Amino acid sequence: MSTTDTLPPETPAEAKSGGGVVLQRFVRGHLSATLIHSDCSEVLPMQCDAVVTDPPYGIKRFEKGFFTTRFKGYGAETNGLQWDKKPPQEMMELLLTLGTVRVIWGANNMVLPPSQCFFVWYKMQTVDNFADAELAWCDAEGVTAKVYPYAIHKHNQTDKCHPTQKPVPLMAWCMEKARIPEGATVLDPYMGSATTGIACMRTGRNFIGIERDAEYYKLACDRFAHELDGVLL
Repeated sequence: MSTTDTLPPETPAEAKSGGGVVLQRFVRGHLSATLIHSDCSEVLPMQCDAVVTDPPYGIKRFEKGFFTTRFKGYGAETNGLQWDKKPPQEMMELLLTLGTVRVIWGANNMVLPPSQCFFVWYKMQTVDNFADAELAWCDAEGVTAKVYPYAIHKHNQTDKCHPTQKPVPLMAWCMEKARIPEGATVLDPYMGSATTGIACMRTGRNFIGIERDAEYYKLACDRFAHELDGVLL
């Protein structure tokens, strides 16, 4: 049976923040997803087995109003493009100390250590001034570079809750290629609309997601509620 409930007090996130963090837990069988409404800088570090995330890239490509109009009402700071502000380098360095495997999308916009493994998503882009592909940096031992083999046509034209929302199958694929085992706990400190979390729930992994924007946090919770009811978003 699937349930949704508030977490008990004195979780690691609450203890670090003085108890003022909003958390929701979603349960399906033996799997759980913990969604935290906070800035990740306020609650990290915390224990996990792997980090899989798509942090803001800071490329400022959306300043001419496309996403402001299309996603009106989604995200309290969409108009100011706060969701596109690049994380400070010290935060990226902290993420590299969490878990035993890290997958970080937007690798061509980040300063990250050398790696033999990059995951490539060829997007079949329809907008000329957008990148044809996105790269994820990975430090899983013994894993080589991989290209996502399934075409996703016109992804930018599909209905999305978040301006940079990735496909659920893509996130499931990169966790498989990174050899993150079933039952592992995956952390996404830049949760957005919780695509990584949905992928975890569908592939037998636990999830911890952190999102600072109140409206995107609510959307993430709504997506999980629909997911547990069997409705695909």
